[in-house]
Amino acid sequence: MPELQLRRPSNSELVISCGAVDLATYVFIPPATRSEAPKPYLHPLRTLSGAQLTGFRPWDHRWHKGLQMTWSHVSGQNFWGGPTFSPETDYQWRDNLGSIEHEGFPGLSASPDRVSLGEALTWRNSAGERWLSEQRETVFSSVDVQEQSWQLDFTTELTNVSDRSLEFGSPTTHGRANAGYTGFFWRGPRSWTGCSIIGPDGAEGEAMMGTSAPWIALAGQNDELDGGATIVALAGTSSSSVPLKWFVRSEPFAALAPSPAFDEEITLAPSESLRLQHRYVFVDRICERDDIERIAKGASL
Repeated sequence: MPELQLRRPSNSELVISCGAVDLATYVFIPPATRSEAPKPYLHPLRTLSGAQLTGFRPWDHRWHKGLQMTWSHVSGQNFWGGPTFSPETDYQWRDNLGSIEHEGFPGLSASPDRVSLGEALTWRNSAGERWLSEQRETVFSSVDVQEQSWQLDFTTELTNVSDRSLEFGSPTTHGRANAGYTGFFWRGPRSWTGCSIIGPDGAEGEAMMGTSAPWIALAGQNDELDGGATIVALAGTSSSSVPLKWFVRSEPFAALAPSPAFDEEITLAPSESLRLQHRYVFVDRICERDDIERIAKGASL
């Protein structure tokens, strides 16, 4: 069984590898411009054979970077990057771009079968004010050579450290239909444009947009390497008042996010917290529905 390894090639990134393949690079201090709302990101993510599973700074949205925790509307601030939507002006560039800053790794551990990154972060608004404290854990584990898969777990707790209530929304809560992108957002590589979208109980395709399914899977083709891959995604929250709904599409590009504020705003009072959890299984082949349902059942949160 190949072993997981953790190394730190620079002062701004960590690399998690399995055998000769770098499964993930975590850039915790990004070299981004303010227009991209700087924040940590995972890119590239790869299958066990090395096929790339993420896109980075595509021409259409330079602020899309692999897999990252983000939010498009927070009390008038934009932690997503790019222009901000309103029904009156559509998308317009504003001086409201915040940042998510790495503070440290209070919990960092590595063993042959599990690497865990316990991290502290701060969300600052465009004026530099500290609005949110975040504690997150990113875990890489469950390498299965027979299944040709590995697992990523991402848990985060956001706490309002400002002196005001904060409203968390999305373009949909502000008037644009089916644009509820918030939270843990994945941008797929170019080759995944037009990928398959599979959900429970026979559901499939972009009809899954805005649904509350317990899991969603995407299957797409690789560039460079032959064949394709499958991502099985699950998510949950500790709050019954936060209904997670999926932002998912394959056209004009592949994207996925279990949105905590797809079409309903969340309000956090001062000192109040929101906890979210995510589990993604990356499989080194195109899976049929029976396989996907079995994997999703085995990976249930």
